[in-house]
Amino acid sequence: MTPRTARRALPRRRRLPLRPLLAFLFLLATLAMLMLRGYVHNEVLADHRVRPEAPDGHVPAEVTDGGPVIDTRGGRTDSLRVPKQRIVLTFDDGPDPIWTPQVLDALKRNHARATFFVTGTMTSRHPELVRRMVADGHEVGLHTFNHPDLSYQSRRRVDWELAQGQLALAGAAGIRSSLFRPPYSSFASAMDDRSWPVARYIGGRGYLIVLNDRDSEDWRRPGAEEIIRRATPAKGRGAVVLMHDSGGDRSQTIQAIDTLLPRVQAEGYRFQTLTQALDAPSADTPVTGAGLWTGNAWIALVKAADGITAALVVGLAVIGVLVFGRFGLMLLLSAAHARRTRRRGFRWGPEPVTEPATVLVPAYNEAKCIENTVRSLIGGEHPVEVIVVDDGSSDGTARIVEGLALPGVRVVRQHNAGKPAALNRGLANASHDLIVMMDGDTVFEPSTVRELVQPFADPRVGAVAGNAKVGNKDTLIGAWQHIEYVMGFNLDRRMYDVLRCMPTIPGAVGAFRRTALERVGGMSDDTLAEDTDITMALHRDGWRVVYAERARAWTEAPESVRQLWSQRYRWSYGTMQAIWKHRRAVLERGPSGRFGRVGLPLVSLFMVLAPLLAPLIDLFLVYGLVFGPTGRTIASWFAVQAVCAAYAFALDRERLAPLISLPLQQLLYRQLMYVVLLQSWITALTGGRLRWQKLRRKGGVSAPVPAEGALR
Repeated sequence: MTPRTARRALPRRRRLPLRPLLAFLFLLATLAMLMLRGYVHNEVLADHRVRPEAPDGHVPAEVTDGGPVIDTRGGRTDSLRVPKQRIVLTFDDGPDPIWTPQVLDALKRNHARATFFVTGTMTSRHPELVRRMVADGHEVGLHTFNHPDLSYQSRRRVDWELAQGQLALAGAAGIRSSLFRPPYSSFASAMDDRSWPVARYIGGRGYLIVLNDRDSEDWRRPGAEEIIRRATPAKGRGAVVLMHDSGGDRSQTIQAIDTLLPRVQAEGYRFQTLTQALDAPSADTPVTGAGLWTGNAWIALVKAADGITAALVVGLAVIGVLVFGRFGLMLLLSAAHARRTRRRGFRWGPEPVTEPATVLVPAYNEAKCIENTVRSLIGGEHPVEVIVVDDGSSDGTARIVEGLALPGVRVVRQHNAGKPAALNRGLANASHDLIVMMDGDTVFEPSTVRELVQPFADPRVGAVAGNAKVGNKDTLIGAWQHIEYVMGFNLDRRMYDVLRCMPTIPGAVGAFRRTALERVGGMSDDTLAEDTDITMALHRDGWRVVYAERARAWTEAPESVRQLWSQRYRWSYGTMQAIWKHRRAVLERGPSGRFGRVGLPLVSLFMVLAPLLAPLIDLFLVYGLVFGPTGRTIASWFAVQAVCAAYAFALDRERLAPLISLPLQQLLYRQLMYVVLLQSWITALTGGRLRWQKLRRKGGVSAPVPAEGALR
């Protein structure tokens, strides 16, 4: 065996599908940013429980009878008080973008220093305010990250709160603090058997516990004078005063500062940071090296998460307008279309169309389906000739058709050249001026061709879109596609018909004037969506394209996720190609310009941009389920979907039973379609090329016998 032969004999390594992976990673990163945003906004891991008072029999007397500063570092149990004539103003729960700058301004006006006990969440979101605190000479201490009552938390959670708080401080101001104030803390005399073990543990981690001995209770907003009264220590005594610079309206706190400080400064008081008042080294020390880089990375991630979330909110507003605008247009215009086409005596022209039509059936390896397809045409109510164009099949498709020996059915063989070439070959062999095109896996009802050609009674009509339906809807994935066809495709076609900008004649069921096809050069292989391409070309040539709802065709939808992915990937990418190919219509005059300025924007918005942004609705749905009012979120979203789906099914005269799977369709199927579209965008932007991929068929679709009312 030669080396070359040996290399061929080795099993081929499967290449990682890069574009699907990129699409998945993009959605995963977006969801991760939303989760991060929820974390730093106290919407995840938040614990608002507050422990009621407990006995204090195990708390040392030197703590309950001592000062507001507790030092348990190194196994000590020391209690410290602020010396006389010194006041330590402390502010909790910040920094707040509205009130913290005003507090800092008030302190600066009165030449005072203070100590700010900041939360990690607020520090992460507003790092510039912490930098200003340090630059103005104030001291910064930790107040946990998420502000939970630590007496409820495990030691692991306590360590996490401390570490995350220090990470935020390092990123915001490049410092580390050894001061800590527990959330919901009060005076030292209120220390009990639940909070004391936590204080002792945190002291063992190297922190100085700072409580207070004057509580202004400014959070109650009792008025500036009452805040001043509560914050003022007994004459000559030192104090640690508790105030807040976040958590609500702090205008009374600002007024109290501007009145309190000059008043007590006149009595000889000095307003200092805690370590200044205790004549101790600063509690804030610089962070360098990996700690500083990690902190900066954290702040950058939080800023990115907030920025991305803000952009997503804008995108959500855009998609909201698009989705509900589309729904509104579909509901109104589809109802108008139904009233117009279903009214008594409605006709497309003065006389019904009775001239025969040629049905073109491009077929590539359709052995399992082709007999049902051809027999459904021969049993129809309109005179037809059927041309099956065998596009180089290797499964005997042509032999099966020839073996049927059905009258009016011909087989034209060619080497495999693709569907557009097969249709053009069939057009060249057609005997009639009305051309019906269908797929080799589709079956028609007896009235389909008759209904499909009736609009040609209007000489302005160049093409007609039929009503494609899913024939194999007895499987779950088939039922999901059935819902999509009824809710989306057919309602869309009614809307576009009224607006006179139908973007696509479905390949499964469509009809054309031969003259119109020849004027635009026949079917093109410039795109992977030849049906969309030819429809847009007909619009630009001035022809009307309409929708015939009674021309029903039953097609075999993909029955596996892989086949569905391949089909929709091709559709999405081909639609983008067609839009780009006909982009010059936006600048043209006449019918082409009208389609360019009405049809192309609508198709771009509703078929490309809106589906691309639509995952935002589901992302925020997940966000609402995790962080918001779950019941209302679910109810509102699925109520809108259910109402629109029920209306579409009623308008299309479909049974409502398949809508049982609507919730799963919304949760699973639509997510797959989003990733497919995102992958199509990535393919387009990276200049990738997509091959036509043949779907595997089972041949189990047949046209149901229509109800008598439906026939009428």
